[in-house]
Amino acid sequence: MRRILLVDDEINVLNALVRAMRQHIEIPDLQIETFTDPFDALTRCAEVTFDLVISDYRMPQMTGVEFLHAIMEVAPDTVRMILSASTEFETVMSAINEAQVFRFIPKPWQVGDLRENIRLALEYRDTLHEQHQLADRQRVQDGSMSREELAIRKMEEEEPGLLKVNWGPNGEIIM
Repeated sequence: MRRILLVDDEINVLNALVRAMRQHIEIPDLQIETFTDPFDALTRCAEVTFDLVISDYRMPQMTGVEFLHAIMEVAPDTVRMILSASTEFETVMSAINEAQVFRFIPKPWQVGDLRENIRLALEYRDTLHEQHQLADRQRVQDGSMSREELAIRKMEEEEPGLLKVNWGPNGEIIM
């Protein structure tokens, strides 16, 4: 299953993106989630692993660069792309340098370009995931990571926050 997160303060843009993706991108079991509030989207990223995040650049609560930079902290393996009507060089450079975006998509987007960029982003995500798995297997072979630690890492990757427990002052679990 593939998960894509779309963040834009304009609901019409989100609806158009979802419609374009549903009509023109053939990915089995594709789940698309949309948010107009970047803070809600960040909360969701702490709960679920996304393969790809596409964010608008100009939003009232925070810029797309700030949002994608926060995504780097919460979900470093999620591929990040930015969508903007701005073609200013500084905007593009800050997106690349600060949030390490994979692609910058201009508004209005061309469906063919959108489709190709998403395909490339998901291929990149698969490559990153494969590299992490190979590195983890090597760590187990070297003895620098136990099989239990590897299993915990995989569970946390599939369900972020699953293994985090909030303990109360008397040893109780806080929900």
